[in-house]
Amino acid sequence: MAVDTDDEFQKELIALFAQEAQEWLQQIHVALDELQQGPPADRHLKLAHTIKAGLANLGGSAATINLHDVEQASFSGLPLVEAVEDPSVPLSASAFLVLCKQLGQIHDALTRATGVAFDPESAAEEVVPVTVPAQEFLAALSDLISRLGCGTAMPCHVTKTIMAQVDGMVRSGVTHCDAASLREVLARGAEVEQAYAETVQRLGPLVADGIGMMAQTSIGQWKEVSGEWSAVANHASELWSVSQQVNAVDAMTFFTGLQSFLTIAMEQRVTLPASQFKKVETRLRAISSTIQEWAEAGRRERGAIEALLPAA
Repeated sequence: MAVDTDDEFQKELIALFAQEAQEWLQQIHVALDELQQGPPADRHLKLAHTIKAGLANLGGSAATINLHDVEQASFSGLPLVEAVEDPSVPLSASAFLVLCKQLGQIHDALTRATGVAFDPESAAEEVVPVTVPAQEFLAALSDLISRLGCGTAMPCHVTKTIMAQVDGMVRSGVTHCDAASLREVLARGAEVEQAYAETVQRLGPLVADGIGMMAQTSIGQWKEVSGEWSAVANHASELWSVSQQVNAVDAMTFFTGLQSFLTIAMEQRVTLPASQFKKVETRLRAISSTIQEWAEAGRRERGAIEALLPAA
């Protein structure tokens, strides 16, 4: 009678464990799926810790009810997670697939021990990334630069940036690039460049108007409007800063010169003729359209790069 009671109690424990295992495995799969997307460093660490905690909980609970195969399969996954824990090293396709395979072994062990079908194949398929061979992708990007006929005015800045990132991954030992991660990089770049173009459209005319006012204001009145000149200088500084953030080299060069011009003018080191102010104002008003064209060229590049990637 006691034996039957023990058997029933063990069955109840296994049933409860199976429910907990489902939750832990769901958390592990979700975290692993996000990890292979190449998140920021702090998020990378948090996701790795989530996976380790899930495996440790799974193995520890299995040990308490003597499910030794599940315990061993779970704890065997910990070194695999620790191997990809460093956020400075991109998660390679091979390392990701090794982790997926280990999860499949855990699923098998759970199914044998609990009688609950955890369906490891479908779970693994949900998170297996679509990849592209890194070296082949580099060659395709190089060919794209030739086809686009990039020159000084439109230097294929997006393609060259992606090439530099992929080349860095190759040097780190990555053989395949995750297509979804590349699409995410392209999308983030598009958002940043659009925000940059909008900033130039907003601040450029303000600085140009200020320079126009400088040309019309006599030196004797400058002290009275020094606050306005300071605002103009601050806007020019912001234009340089946002240009640096998107690596718009030609714009950075122009805005560096603009800052120097405003410093000379405001400190009245030399008396500048009105024609000089007008020349700078005209150039500034023209650069807004140039940057808009630069951003539009970037959008065309991103479209061409996406066409090189395999379908999701």
